[in-house]
Amino acid sequence: MKLKNSAIVAIALASSVSLGAAEKFTTSTINVISTTPLPSIGLPLNIIPANIQIFDSKDLRNQPGVTFADQLINNAQGVTFSETQGNPWQPDVMFRGFSASPLAGTPQGMSVYVDGVKVNEAFGDTVHWDLIPNFAIQNMQVVPGSNPVYGMNTLGGAIAIQTKDGRNNRGAALEVEGGSWGRKRALAQFGGVSKDGSVDYFFGAQNIDEDGWRKHSPTHINQTFGKIGWQNESSKLDLSYIGAYNNMIGNGLTPIDMLGSDRTGIHTTPDQTKNYLNHFALNGAHWLNKDVMLSGNTYYRTSNRNTLNGDANDDFRTYKTLDPASTSGGVDTAGFCRPRGTDSLGEDYDKEACAPGILNRSRIKQRNLGFNLQAAFNQDIWGKKNQFITGLGYDLARTKLTQTEQISEVSAGTAGEADGSPVPSGGTNIAAGTWFDSARRPINLDEEVELDVLLGGRSRTASLFATDTLSLNSQWHLTASARYNHTKVRNRDHIRYGDASLTGDHNFNRVNPSLGLTYTPNDNLSVFGSYSESNRAPTSIELGCANPARPCKLPNAMASDPPLDQVVAKTYEGGLRGKLTESLKWNASIYRTMNHDDIHFINSSTNSGALGYFDNVGRTKRQGFDLGLNGTIDKFFFRAGYSFISAKYDSDIQLLNEINSSNDDDVVNVRKGNYLAGIPKHQFKLRAQYEILPKWFVGSNVVYYSSQFVHGNENNAHNSNTTASDCNDSADGHEKCYGKLSGYTVVNLDTQYDAGQGWKLFAKAVNIFDKEYYSGGRLAETYFSPTGTWGTDDRGVTGVVPGAPRAAWVGLRYEFGGAPEAK
Repeated sequence: MKLKNSAIVAIALASSVSLGAAEKFTTSTINVISTTPLPSIGLPLNIIPANIQIFDSKDLRNQPGVTFADQLINNAQGVTFSETQGNPWQPDVMFRGFSASPLAGTPQGMSVYVDGVKVNEAFGDTVHWDLIPNFAIQNMQVVPGSNPVYGMNTLGGAIAIQTKDGRNNRGAALEVEGGSWGRKRALAQFGGVSKDGSVDYFFGAQNIDEDGWRKHSPTHINQTFGKIGWQNESSKLDLSYIGAYNNMIGNGLTPIDMLGSDRTGIHTTPDQTKNYLNHFALNGAHWLNKDVMLSGNTYYRTSNRNTLNGDANDDFRTYKTLDPASTSGGVDTAGFCRPRGTDSLGEDYDKEACAPGILNRSRIKQRNLGFNLQAAFNQDIWGKKNQFITGLGYDLARTKLTQTEQISEVSAGTAGEADGSPVPSGGTNIAAGTWFDSARRPINLDEEVELDVLLGGRSRTASLFATDTLSLNSQWHLTASARYNHTKVRNRDHIRYGDASLTGDHNFNRVNPSLGLTYTPNDNLSVFGSYSESNRAPTSIELGCANPARPCKLPNAMASDPPLDQVVAKTYEGGLRGKLTESLKWNASIYRTMNHDDIHFINSSTNSGALGYFDNVGRTKRQGFDLGLNGTIDKFFFRAGYSFISAKYDSDIQLLNEINSSNDDDVVNVRKGNYLAGIPKHQFKLRAQYEILPKWFVGSNVVYYSSQFVHGNENNAHNSNTTASDCNDSADGHEKCYGKLSGYTVVNLDTQYDAGQGWKLFAKAVNIFDKEYYSGGRLAETYFSPTGTWGTDDRGVTGVVPGAPRAAWVGLRYEFGGAPEAK
């Protein structure tokens, strides 16, 4: 029967390339990949109008890194990063200037899929890289542009991940690794197929403990993954599970002069995040005949996040005389806590204005479920090859946010009159108190724990999409797509009522189109161009913190919610790709993406701290180009890429920031054409690997990023009053004086030796030349001196995230019961 034989081949293709849209299938010189997050029949890569990058599990395992984000950072064109939270499992990853970050408040712009399930968290569209086990990844692809097929939040691109199964990973493996920073890692995995070939299975677990290279920064990672699959000649089912229980401390931004000579210094402690995950997904595909394929998935996901942050209190205030008549309370020049104006300890007493330290706690509980269905038709139209895919999806998310704060225990005395009588007296002597321990964790806290936020949220998204690729002839291929998204967000405040309440209902609708054209004159050249649109609806946290009159502190509080407009991205892209030989390939692409009604977190206080609100800031623009060359020459493999990214504001806006030296009455005017902070213009990446012996290879990654502006310097005009000698001669001159981080180059090494009988030895090293650099920064203020002692006078600083120093690890892997490698 013809259907039976063709379906066997088709199911093999679907299971290896289409489930999760991240696998690569090679027949001769043609790569076939899925064009949707769900399983589909697949298209040859050379007719897809986009520069899609594909990476596999060997890259993940051989190269240094703790999450698959490191693979992107070290290899992918257009990808930059910042470790804003100071923990390697929690990086901010940016592709073409669009973020996929674990931090609420970061303008998110990328969608991430695992086996066809979107894993951006409902509360803020954040991405927690530690919740995606790298040992479970078979391969992944990076899809550029505002492709509407990949759903909401695909403003600048999408990452689609395919996880391992037992059919392609047979046998068992045990792996241990240890080395710098007290890191200890253990991995166990096994996979296989039943005797009749219908059932396959893969299970794995990984545990990692390390002290961290910065002070007081330990991390504990526990990840599990399992998948059971079944298939016959025309159908396939997979049930998968991802579990995680991770405890991470990353003490984030620190003033440069507090880092110390070894760059391990910190500002305050702790900055702790505990992530818990239970993720279930059922994927299926069925061929009705050799040309029609049905596929779908359903999922249920519970994700909890608990944070504990010890900080210097943003509400702490001082005034410069003993006369507080015109102040709103705080600490006088003698160091004593005073009430507002001439009042004594009455209703006007502002306790928080006198509290140096604060301990913030938050808990986010999320429950997500949904399904996706699609049908793919690989049938000719008017005698021309055509592939049509249509589908629908529904996602429901429920969130609950609880936030509390606990401040230093202080009391206020009496205030003085304007004429100096009576003399102010009493109250806590703030200057003489001890408010932080040796690790700069807040101590001597008030017994009262104040509940700031108790918010329930629900979001529902329904979508319909269709995409069609028509081969006009053997050389010209036309692709058209569209997706309709409808989102409803509901917030319910369980504390505040009236104007101060977070309660609100919001609806967002949009149809996003795309159109692409590809020209393939021969097998060695492909030319493409495309236009695409996508949108991102404001999330619960953004809608709950959108009132300039009631600013909030991320992640510590929220305020009432005027409506925000959804973000719409429009992308033009063109490019070429081809082969110089069968083993030497190249690519070049140019793009321009305009974000309309972009959402940013706007500081409402002048000190560039955490207090602020979300707002639409008009247009922002990202444009640039990518160049790539990769291939194998005898025993030598290499992958090289250069990217240029120009990310700018395309509208004038005003921001508050007294730390920025160019402020006018604390107002910073950002003009059209100013560069967005945190995005280097230039980047170059090289991966090289050489096979010294048939069972021994050595590899290296070289990564270069150019300079970037720090956050708080959005007008690109900050120039501190630091002396010229410090600015010009100091190694940190850019950072101390100009609100700009210097460019840097980092070199990593790795090697592996196959000792036979299933034993493999490996070693990895990062930053082998011990380059001192910063991956991110922000203009801020602190009450701590450079030596770490508390003072009642604030000072403007540049807070930075230091890059990790030289480090190395060695490991041992034992494989048995078959070859775990993908066949």
